[in-house]
Amino acid sequence: MYPGIHALTTPDKPALIMAATGKQVTYAALEDRSLRIANWLRSQGFKRGDVIALLADNDARTFDVYWAAQRCGLYLTAINVHLKRDEVRYILENSGARALFLGNTGAELAGAWDAIPQLVHRVSFEEGVTDFLPLEALIASASSVRPAHEPRGGDMLYSSGTTGRPKGVCPPLPERDISQPGDTVVAMFGGHFGLNNETVYLSPAPLYHAAPLRTCAAVQALGGTAIIMEKFDAETSLALIDRYRVNASQWVPTMFVRMLKLPEEIRAKYDVRSLQVAIHAAAPCPVDVKHEMMRWWGPILFEYYSCTELNGMTIIRPEEWLQKPGSVGKAVLGVIHICDEAGEALSTGQNGLVYFERDVIPFEYHGDEEKTRSTQHPKNPMWTSVGDIGHVDDDGFLFLTDRKAFMIISGGLNIYPQEVENALALHPAISDIAVIGVPDHEMGEQVKAVVTLAPGHSGSPELARQIIDFAKSKVASYKAPRSVDFVETLPRTPTGKLLKGELRKAYLSSATP
Repeated sequence: MYPGIHALTTPDKPALIMAATGKQVTYAALEDRSLRIANWLRSQGFKRGDVIALLADNDARTFDVYWAAQRCGLYLTAINVHLKRDEVRYILENSGARALFLGNTGAELAGAWDAIPQLVHRVSFEEGVTDFLPLEALIASASSVRPAHEPRGGDMLYSSGTTGRPKGVCPPLPERDISQPGDTVVAMFGGHFGLNNETVYLSPAPLYHAAPLRTCAAVQALGGTAIIMEKFDAETSLALIDRYRVNASQWVPTMFVRMLKLPEEIRAKYDVRSLQVAIHAAAPCPVDVKHEMMRWWGPILFEYYSCTELNGMTIIRPEEWLQKPGSVGKAVLGVIHICDEAGEALSTGQNGLVYFERDVIPFEYHGDEEKTRSTQHPKNPMWTSVGDIGHVDDDGFLFLTDRKAFMIISGGLNIYPQEVENALALHPAISDIAVIGVPDHEMGEQVKAVVTLAPGHSGSPELARQIIDFAKSKVASYKAPRSVDFVETLPRTPTGKLLKGELRKAYLSSATP
């Protein structure tokens, strides 16, 4: 299914509504605009498997571009607008994007797209951007004739890697046309969560992330309406549920925490009884937080566990979670195998690497065969793991023990310590550094830098602030340390390997009541 089907039956129904402005895009408009953009791309020589990039804040026009890519067999690479110029440039170069669609991202990213040989087409959502074709002019001039064949495209989204460079997650393109069924995400949200053409779905998260982008698209494929927040705000979220009688939504645990912290009189102002399904993912949800949300909203919290790579998926329904608190559910995509580091199967209840078995290799990291192979089981290449640690119980329910080894998940965002360590390595005051995640009640985890100082420097609050600011000049602000500790030495092996596990355990134990 795709929105064009609903454009024939319910052309005036909103496919999406922007929360702050109330701007609506009907199914008829979404169909016409995405078709014209797709036809323009074809006229410029784009072929199946080519890549286009999108760099924009949450904007209604995101889905004009998204569905254009989907209906002409292209990959769409949505880029985080909070990345630094060099980070954006790397993704544009690495992805091989031939076109960039640019929203209102701010002047600080200007030049990230200059002098990239394969990036020959630049389109701006706004008028008057130098060397960019205005989107509205493109749409006005493009053909509105639907071609006989519209091969289904996909997304290639970037997930940070432990080496510090983001990796493009490249799934194989489906062998079907846009109007033919078979989309995994649509099947999940329709079949397991009950979303349909009567769904009014609230999306509070940035659309450059996999889950909100794919879920809003699934809602549109099913014929529902997506209410898209430009930026998350706890009280505004409740007000939107009340105003639009929202019946489905998706969150990360940090958002639950912030809504729970609202004063009782604020929470009581809004009627949230229309909610039937509240989905959460992206980060482990503290058991007590989930209990509190269920006491407030009722037993409507559904959880799934997956990743950008979409190599597998588990789902747990609210009634199941109440019986097995802390579980992320049973597999609905792939078969779970728990293995040790050598790839040997472990018994029920034993913690190990979580592999999902599929009948095809579900993804590759663009341009990085070695990284792709590192995710595959030593003997079974169609078993893949993204590094999560966990176990299954006697009933087949998965419990996660750790997330991607030492990856930090703060506010639902994945942060890889090595990238931050690399950014700070050349700071003149730093002799040695480790970056770890430490518990944070609101964000889940926060980033901490543990530093040994170079001769001639002494630890102080001012130096800590300088180190944090230095990190923010190199990487996106959300990746930068929130705090800096100064120590005499860091635990390393005789060969120089950082024993980060020991360091992290020490901080976790000190945080335990």
